[in-house]
Amino acid sequence: MPKPTEPTLELMPNPLLRYFAATRPAFLSVTFIGCLLGLATAAHAGIGVAPALSTATLFFALVAHAGANVINDYYDAISGCDAANGERQYPFTGGSRFIQNGVLSLRTTGIFGYALLAAVVPAGLWLTAVSDPGLILIGLAGLVVGWAYSAPPLKLQSRGLGEFAITAGWLLVVVGSDFVQRRGFAFAPVAAGLGFALLVANVLYINQFPDVKADAGAGKHTLVVRLGVARARWGYVLITALAYGWPLLMVMAGQLPLLALVSLVPALASVGALRLLWEHAGNPTALTPALKLTILSASLHGLLLAVLLVLSWSKQT
Repeated sequence: MPKPTEPTLELMPNPLLRYFAATRPAFLSVTFIGCLLGLATAAHAGIGVAPALSTATLFFALVAHAGANVINDYYDAISGCDAANGERQYPFTGGSRFIQNGVLSLRTTGIFGYALLAAVVPAGLWLTAVSDPGLILIGLAGLVVGWAYSAPPLKLQSRGLGEFAITAGWLLVVVGSDFVQRRGFAFAPVAAGLGFALLVANVLYINQFPDVKADAGAGKHTLVVRLGVARARWGYVLITALAYGWPLLMVMAGQLPLLALVSLVPALASVGALRLLWEHAGNPTALTPALKLTILSASLHGLLLAVLLVLSWSKQT
C-alpha cells in the first residue's frame, strides 16, 4: 500500500484548503469523540441535551484542538526536530510537514495557531454566560494544557510530561462537554472519561517511537527518549492497563453501568498494537500498523462507551 503523499504547495493551491489541512483534521476525531462522551454522561444522568449548546461546545473544542496542533507544528519546527526527522511515519508522526515542505511559513503557522487558540476565548466566555462560571476554570485549564504541551517555557512533552498533559487535556474535553449541559461539576464524566483520555495519551506515546532519534537530537526529551526504546515499551503496557482498568473499576464501584463493560472490547486492538511495538519498537517503518491500532482502540472505546451510556439510560426510562 503506497504511503500518503506529504503536502506541497502544488497539491494545495487553494489557501482555505491549506489552512484547514494544516490543523490536521483527521486527528481532531478524538476531540469529537470526547465531546460525545461528555454529552452522553449528561444524558445518562437524565439531563436534556441542548442541541445549540452541544454544537457550540463541539465546534469550539475542535477549534482549540486545531490550534494546539498548529502550535505544536510551530514549536517543533523551531526546535528542528521535524526537519531532522528522517524516520517519520507520515501522517502519524513527524508533524504536518507544512512548514518543512514550504506550504506555510514558520511565521504564518505561528500566527495561525495562536489565532485559533484566541478565537476560543470569546466562545468560552459566551458558553460560561449561558452555563455556569465554573466553566471558565475548565476552559482556561484546557487552553493552558494545549499551549504548554509544546510551547516554552513549559514544553511539557520535552520534559517527559506530555502524557500527563494529554490525559488532562482530553479528560477536560469530556468534563467540559458534560459541564455545559449539567451546569455544574460531577464525577460522572471523570468516571467515563479518564480511561478514554489515557488511551488518547497512548496515541501520543506510541508516536514517539518512530521520532525518538530526531527528538533526542533536537533536545526534545520525551518519555521514550528518556527511557530508551526497549524500556519505553513498558510505558505502553502501563498506560493501556490503566486505561482499561479504570472503567472496569468504575463499573465495580457502581459509577458506570454494567453495560459499559462492552467498551473494553477495543482492548484487543491495544493488545495487537502492543505485540507489534514489542517486536518492532526500534524499527519505525514496521510500526505504522501499531500506530493505527492505537488510534482505533481510543476511538472505539470512546464511541462505544458514549453509545452504551445513552442506551443504558434509555433502558431505565
